[in-house]
Amino acid sequence: MGDSKENAMKHIEGCQMPCLPRIAEDLVYDEDLPFVIRIKRSLAKPWNYYYKSNLKVLNKRSRRLRNNMRKKFSRDGQSLPEQKVASSRTALKTGDLVRVKSKDEIESTLDRWNELKGCAFLVNMEEYCGTTQRVLQHMERFLDERDYKVKRSKGLILLEGVICTGTPVFGRCDRCCHLFWREEWLEKIG
Repeated sequence: MGDSKENAMKHIEGCQMPCLPRIAEDLVYDEDLPFVIRIKRSLAKPWNYYYKSNLKVLNKRSRRLRNNMRKKFSRDGQSLPEQKVASSRTALKTGDLVRVKSKDEIESTLDRWNELKGCAFLVNMEEYCGTTQRVLQHMERFLDERDYKVKRSKGLILLEGVICTGTPVFGRCDRCCHLFWREEWLEKIG
């Protein structure tokens, strides 16, 4: 009995809810999944928690170095203009109708990690591209369950009824978390 319980815990380790082993009724085993998805699952945690964060730090440092070089070699000590994502700060309010921009418009704002200012554009968000949605609220603070810290945010919007149902790699999830949308991905209607 003890060995099967320990093996069961190993299958759930990658979840962001540390208490999941205590509340789970049944276990979802990886044996029935294709080989590629099993490999992606096993690499997801080290990639997201160790390598990706270090790459972001290096990216920030290189951006800072580029900015310093621009200032140094620009005329009259003024920095050259940087390419920035066009901001659509339209002061969206609760209840406003918005159009989610097309997939191509959103992808043009993303970096190499499929993110804009730290907010990822997920595969299951594509189905909402081009649709009309209603603003639920601005996201100003949220609990990050990976480190149990309340984090502040700017420019994030929650839409009514637009929730995550799982990912292609990890499969279905019944938690019903709201998807985070950047203001730059939304256009106010009317």
